[in-house]
This record gives sequence, C-alpha cells and structure tokens, in this order.
Amino acid sequence: MTTKTEAGQDLRIRSRVISEGSSRVPNRAMLRAVGFTDEDFQKPMIGVASTWSEVTPCNIHIGTLAEQARDGVRERGGAPLIFNTITVSDGISMGHEGMRYSLPSREVIADSIETVVGAERLDAYVAIGGCDKNIPGCMIAIGRTGIPAVFVYGGTIRPGKLDGKDIDLVSAFEGVGRHNRGAISDEELYRIECHACPGAGACGGMYTANTMASAIEALGMSLPGSSSNPAETDAKREDCHRAGQAVMELLQKGIYPRDIMTKEAFENAITVVMALGGSTNAILHLLAIAHAIDVDLTIHDFERIRKRVPHIADLKPSGRYLMQDLHEAGGVPAVMKELLAAGLLHGDCLTVTGQTLAENLAKAAPLKEGQKVIRPLDNPLRETGPLVVLEGNLAPEGAVAKVSGLKVSRLTGPARVFDTEEDAAEAILNDRIREGDVVVIRYEGPKGGPGMPEMLSITGILVGKGLGEKVALITDGRFSGGSHGFVIGHVAPEAQVGGPIALLREGDQITIDSDKRELSVALSEEELNRRRREWQAPPLPATRGVLNKYARLVSSASTGAVTDL
Repeated sequence: MTTKTEAGQDLRIRSRVISEGSSRVPNRAMLRAVGFTDEDFQKPMIGVASTWSEVTPCNIHIGTLAEQARDGVRERGGAPLIFNTITVSDGISMGHEGMRYSLPSREVIADSIETVVGAERLDAYVAIGGCDKNIPGCMIAIGRTGIPAVFVYGGTIRPGKLDGKDIDLVSAFEGVGRHNRGAISDEELYRIECHACPGAGACGGMYTANTMASAIEALGMSLPGSSSNPAETDAKREDCHRAGQAVMELLQKGIYPRDIMTKEAFENAITVVMALGGSTNAILHLLAIAHAIDVDLTIHDFERIRKRVPHIADLKPSGRYLMQDLHEAGGVPAVMKELLAAGLLHGDCLTVTGQTLAENLAKAAPLKEGQKVIRPLDNPLRETGPLVVLEGNLAPEGAVAKVSGLKVSRLTGPARVFDTEEDAAEAILNDRIREGDVVVIRYEGPKGGPGMPEMLSITGILVGKGLGEKVALITDGRFSGGSHGFVIGHVAPEAQVGGPIALLREGDQITIDSDKRELSVALSEEELNRRRREWQAPPLPATRGVLNKYARLVSSASTGAVTDL
C-alpha cells in the first residue's frame, strides 16, 4: 500500500518518478540491489545525510546516530537511505595551510547534500552534523533543496579533566602561549594535550558548533533540547530516532523549510546567539543559511537585535562553564523559555515538531534551581549582546567583534601589519609585539586566504602570553568560536579586492571602539585614495582545484561568504 497523507495524497512527492512506470525498471533494479522491496517502492524515499568521519571526534559517532534516524524513518512508513558527506576538523586544521579548506568545506558539504538529494529524487531527509562547517553546510543544503527536513546536532564533547579541573581544546591552544612564556613546563603542556578531548563530540564551550546548534534549534529546524544534549548519551541517540519520525510527520503535514525558516525565525536564532554569547561565525553562517532560503537577512539585523538582548550565559571561551553544564542547568529550551517570557522571541514561529516555538516551550522545564550557568535577565553579564558589528573607514562593509568578558572597549595604537598569519604568530612568539599594538593580519579573507581561515592558534598564543587585552588583533579572516580577547574579524571589503585593510602601512594609527562601533584608521580619504591608486591586487594564492574555484566564486564576508550569488 502506498504511504499517503490523511487526505490521501501520495507522499512520494519526488521519488515517484523512480518508483512508478515500466520505463523505470533499471532505476528500481539498482535500488533492489541495496535492499529495496516491492513494498519499499510504495513508500517515500527519505534520506539520512550523515557526516560520519574518523578524522575528528566531532563526527566519529555520527554513523551510529544515522542508523537511529534511519530506524525512526522506517517505523513511520518511510524507505530510508543513509548517505555520507565530508567533514574537516577545524581543530586539527588550525594554524597551518589546512585551515584554508575549512570554510570552503561548508560549501562542499552543502553542494554534496544538494547533489544527492536532487539526483536521487529524495522526498525528505534528516541531516546530522557535528562540527563547525558541516552544521551550516547541512542547513544551507536544506534551504536550497526545499523539501521537508530536520537537522540533528551530533552533540558536545564531555569536559576533559586535569587535576580536578575541567579543560577543553581551547585549553590546549592557550597552553601553547603559556608554555612559550615559561608559565608551564613541557610535561604540563603534554598532560593538557592528553586530557583535553576525552571522547566523541564537538568542542565543549559556546564555540561555533554549539553556537550554531543552539541557533538552529531556535530557528525551529531541530527538535527541542537536541542542541544541548551531549554526544555520548542516550538522549542524543533518541534525538536522532525522533528526528527520523519527525521528518515523516513533516512530509505528511506538508510542512517545508520555507514555512519554518522565516525572517522572524532568524531573529529568534540571533537572539539566542546573543544571549548565550555565541561565536562570531554565527553571523557568517546565519547570513549564508538565510541566503539559501531567500530570507532578506543582513549584517545590520544582528546589530539591531544585539541592542535589545542581554548576554546571560557564563560560558567559555570568555566565561566559566561548558555546554555540558548548560545541559545540566536545563539546556537551550530552558534559556529560550526565559527569553520568550521576557518578550524577546517570536513565539508564533512554526518548528519541525509541527507546533509553534511557544507551544514547544510550554512543555519545557525551567532552569534548574541554583544553577549558575545562566544569569537572570535583570542581572546579565552584559546589558546588550556581545557580537558587535563595527564600521568605519577601515571596514566600510562592516567587521565583527566579540566583546564578552572584555574589560577594555577602546584602543588606539600603531598598526603592526602582516600579510600572513604565520608571520604574525612568529612576531608574537618572538616578543616583537608590544602592549598597545594593533596586529593586522590581511589577505586572509574569503578570496585572499583563500577560505577565510580561523585564527584560534594566534589568539590562543596571545591569551597564553598575557596579551589578550593588551593588544588588538584585526583581520579580514575570521576567528574560532574558541577565540577571545580584543579581536576583530570579518573586515570587509577584504584586502584581496582592495579593501582599506590592504592599504594599511606599519605604524598607521588605528582606533577600535566597541562602544561607538568604530573601526577606523587615522588617514584622510585623499591619502586612502592615493594609496589605492598605487595598490595592485596580488594573484589569487590558489591557481587550481577547490580553493581556486572557491576564491573565484565566493562573496564578501558581509554577505555570508556564499558561492551562489
């Protein structure tokens, strides 16, 4: 019997082109080889996009989670098919040439999921992501393909334990700087290395993976609670099983991503990111996801929402706690429950449960009594959100700073200009950077990197050397969610296309003022124009392959660094 809606509609909204008709005998013959039966051809074909991989702890457990989603689909009358896409590890690729492939991998992941879903004529799918780029990559694909879908986050890693204290991957990056200044021994640094990552799951603080997972739950595209359930738990396996069931219900009810991912839903996502003190990468990725679903979201929307949302989560990298602690305090639904009660969320937005955000949160438990992770809304860590969009003659299209935990909000100092992260790191490690300097790292943008590499290594070194708030760092590249300190990224236009950052010279006086949202250089427009006439664009650093294709196609960071404008 054909699986149908209550109204009798055939749920094979696209796969019927394969499962019906004598001309499709060859197509069906191929599917019989992977286990399809006569009965399966009467069911909708449901994909499970798995990002399982052994190259990173973020994704090493996702193969098992994909099987849970497959079982959930089958229980609700679908014919499930697991397929894979790639992932790269930001933590492993950080600090060397490998990081240039990180952001482009987001597009490769989105393209590959779109390709399989389109070629195989799948009717709906579950996408499971676990690391920084496959999470938005999955969501970009969901926006482009437009068929019913549910996203599931693979979950956060457990805290590492060392001498009775919680540590994580950022502890290792900052340990390098501490070791360089002689604060810890070789043996102590080695012990950090051996204890920072105790198992499966994404980096444990409110870094990019946990930020994006929380944002996607607020967006309505994940099941309630799934963003904060840790990786190695029964709750996470149940998330995936229920996602398989939920995607069948979305198909039956005719609920599509476009019905869920509205402008108001993106505002909910931004609100949660600001309240939790999330990663600067959230701006880049939410802009790209909105572009994929044709929602008119701009960098200025983040600033508008930031002004009305307090920062209430005391989470790493600038705070004390990890995602595991947030889970134990009540999780993301408990935080959203507080925000909804304060009128900071749009409660009428539809979600993948088929119910509204407000209806979901009515069932959610409140924050646990006595928890210390989330501050009251009337006693926040900061009155406004910590992701600040800066503008000025050095960043006409904007730049992004994360100011959570910072005691300093303004600095004017001489530019110390570097055209590569490696040269800047060498200068810092060799004590050539002084208090009050403004380190400029350019030609690291989407085109110029290429790939807009993250700079957790260099920010970790600065913090480890005690310079986190004594020098500023600006770049047309970007920062890991684990970065903290006086750092400004996403400077646009980037150096590769002749943005003002390309025109800076050693010693130029740069002003960064997060209160006034200013990023400027003390040069007249006439001087900038004179330098611009003298400037010549360097050749693209990649001459062929994926990085060359990416550099030729990618847009500005201010529009999400997308490749399909």
